[in-house]
Amino acid sequence: MLEATSAGAILFRDTRGRREYLLLKSRPGDWEFPKGGVEGDEELQQTAIREVKEEAGIGDFRLIDGFREDYDYVFEANGKTIHKTVHLFIAKSFEASAELSHEHRDLQWRDYEQAINTVTQDGPREILEEAHEFIDEREDDEE
Repeated sequence: MLEATSAGAILFRDTRGRREYLLLKSRPGDWEFPKGGVEGDEELQQTAIREVKEEAGIGDFRLIDGFREDYDYVFEANGKTIHKTVHLFIAKSFEASAELSHEHRDLQWRDYEQAINTVTQDGPREILEEAHEFIDEREDDEE
């Protein structure tokens, strides 16, 4: 079995007092977060930053310290079985819009309830729950 590693970010923005998360619809039809394979000697955070820029067209954002969660899954591609581990960070966008990349069919900013009901896979959905709580706790600490 081949091993693969990806990294990405749960990207959020604050709009009119409401937090929204960016979801991308992949070619197979899953709703997910910006993520992609680690290239060369990249650190996981570097991969996450590059993938947000490439897949969402957003340059003005920052990763939030203290959060990284992982999930994994197995899939078949070109007759090979691949075990992929995905590392997700949290990133706050300072841009109001995103651009659809050629890798995806659609993108949407969704509030938490909509996002949790839209994310297709269990692993990312569970991590979104943890990320949402993490952001809430950080905002409580800042007040």
